[in-house]
Amino acid sequence: MKFILQKIVSCENLDAQRSLIKSIATELGVDILDCAAALVYLTQETVAMKYAPRWEQKEEKQSLPETIQPGIKMVRYRLDVGRKHQVTLEQLKKVLIEESGVDKNNINNVNIQGDYTLVDLPDAMPPDIFQHLKSVEINQHKLDIRRVKARNKKRGNSNFRRGRQRNAQSGNEGADQG
Repeated sequence: MKFILQKIVSCENLDAQRSLIKSIATELGVDILDCAAALVYLTQETVAMKYAPRWEQKEEKQSLPETIQPGIKMVRYRLDVGRKHQVTLEQLKKVLIEESGVDKNNINNVNIQGDYTLVDLPDAMPPDIFQHLKSVEINQHKLDIRRVKARNKKRGNSNFRRGRQRNAQSGNEGADQG
């Protein structure tokens, strides 16, 4: 890691990052070194969450592979941001990963509409994360996440059966009359 840091310091223009750290430190009223340390800590926590999201793994697991986890029940959510808010798929995934700790491979079926977005996320989201996501903003618009009620699959099957029963009854009535 030391070598990588030396390479970055010597080869990259870090003026924007220095300015950002100074600005954040001033705004928080803390020393620049403390601010930088907090940012390193935050980065480590973000990386750790990528491999150990809070609600996707059991305590005995130490890391998650970069593939969709079999057996994870997914739930459909509605977000109050869409195309009219200039939301991109990349932005949305980045915010969900950073703010909730969900693994990027477990953000599925993203459907960005004009005023809203539908997305599948793992079930059993802790209430504190759910509440936090309600207030998170993308392009100055709150996500206001809500769970979407599942459609009743039985309803479609029963209508089909009911229709067949009616047809069968109609056929029998015609046979009795003739």
